[in-house]
Amino acid sequence: MTETDFRNMKNKLIFFVDDDKMMLDLMEYTFKCRDGFEVKSFFSGEECLKNLHLNPNVIVLDYYLGGGETEAMSGLETLIKINEVNNSIPVIILSREKSKELIDQFILSGAKKYVIKDDYFIDTLIEAIDSHFMEIQD
Repeated sequence: MTETDFRNMKNKLIFFVDDDKMMLDLMEYTFKCRDGFEVKSFFSGEECLKNLHLNPNVIVLDYYLGGGETEAMSGLETLIKINEVNNSIPVIILSREKSKELIDQFILSGAKKYVIKDDYFIDTLIEAIDSHFMEIQD
């Protein structure tokens, strides 16, 4: 598959799940500006789960949801529920946490990739999502 073929793919639906509006806006803007991507954003795991019937191609899920002040589902709980509903949807976890144990826990729970929210996370996220779509086209 050539780079041109990849760019011409249409209808790649990405769900972004984060309780930080600024992060959602950044991810939405980044992918809406790229050809062939459609995005849906959610502030909670519960909202994401209610919309799984839309069959996203990939879900980008924040580790901390609800700011710890509510009874909202965590990113790990949401990942587990997503896999119970449809374990073929790849999930990329976003977090500032760098703990190897936490990363391993997410990978063992079904996450495809774990991206650390640092100054360059958006580039890493673009690379992870592009890599996913290149893999499924091969």
